[in-house]
Amino acid sequence: MKRVALLTTSLARGGAESQVAQCAMALRRRGWETAVVSLLDPAALAGELASENVPVHSLGMRPGHADPRGLLRLMGFLRVFRPQILHSHMFHANLAARLVRLFCPVPVVISTLHSVAESSRETKGVRLRDFAYRLTDPLADMVTAVSEAVADRHRSHGAVRAAKLRVIPNGVDTSRYRPDPARRERARRELGIEERFVWLAAGRLLWKKDYASLLRAFARRPDEVLLLAGEGPEGDRLRQQARELGVDSRARFLGTREDLPALMNAADGFVLSSVVEGLPMVLLEAAASGVPAVATDAGGVRECVADGETGFVVPRSDCDALAAAMSRLASLPAQTRARMATAARARAVERFDIDRVVGEWERTYRELLERV
Repeated sequence: MKRVALLTTSLARGGAESQVAQCAMALRRRGWETAVVSLLDPAALAGELASENVPVHSLGMRPGHADPRGLLRLMGFLRVFRPQILHSHMFHANLAARLVRLFCPVPVVISTLHSVAESSRETKGVRLRDFAYRLTDPLADMVTAVSEAVADRHRSHGAVRAAKLRVIPNGVDTSRYRPDPARRERARRELGIEERFVWLAAGRLLWKKDYASLLRAFARRPDEVLLLAGEGPEGDRLRQQARELGVDSRARFLGTREDLPALMNAADGFVLSSVVEGLPMVLLEAAASGVPAVATDAGGVRECVADGETGFVVPRSDCDALAAAMSRLASLPAQTRARMATAARARAVERFDIDRVVGEWERTYRELLERV
């Protein structure tokens, strides 16, 4: 029986975590005995995984606490489950997977990098994580990155040797995220936005997403609506900023939503204002839904958005450029936007469909197992 354990720092409503869950379920459907292990107690996605018969195990660790008991629990799990492959995702899980190998033999260990800076906003923190990756690099058989931008940054900073680095992108379920005129009409009617140009932004309300710049840019778009789907530590401050800018009646904070495919269909344009990214899942989901995007040039954004063809890419933290690109997209003739939407969908299906991506993971797993 083919057996793989996916080790993740957390299970929450985030791009990296949702990618872990999607891959786990797809591997299970392809005949792999699959388990997901989270360092932290799951905050989301456990139900979806259980519905696909993918067990979820928590190591019971707490954010910000280095607890060696978590490593002991991981060793106990591995000795029972006996995976042929331990595939880790995000910084803390990547370190745990490498360190546990010193005490518990695992045939293959793969580490996946999900961001150009898997750290807080502190530069020192990024340097320390690069050093930790460099120190433990010999304990991983392969390191993968979700985008060329992520790979380039870690390689250039010595966090990983080029010989063991490979790019395997995030994947999107293009059957779930797809254009649906009936869903669009229903969602816009329920939201009361039938006749207005609607922007959608989705993701946790964190500093990395730079929603503050987005709100300032949106304040220059007086006749449009902005839907913000997600919650996070900056939520209260951003709601206050919307009030101060006088856009609180048009910038709608929707909180955490389970109906993102419907919201994608409701939107006329997607907007991403991040300063740090890997390969943004929300841009892949927007593209698959046939929604052109305006996005800042962070991480692998240019690998998602073909500037001028499926949307527009602008510099980070530049409100003027972001507002101008939003104006440009909203002012395009409907036929031109429709062509961009069609191109975005075709790009998502060709390059990022989840079945294609998981097929690449399977080939990688087999390749590494043949070396053992």
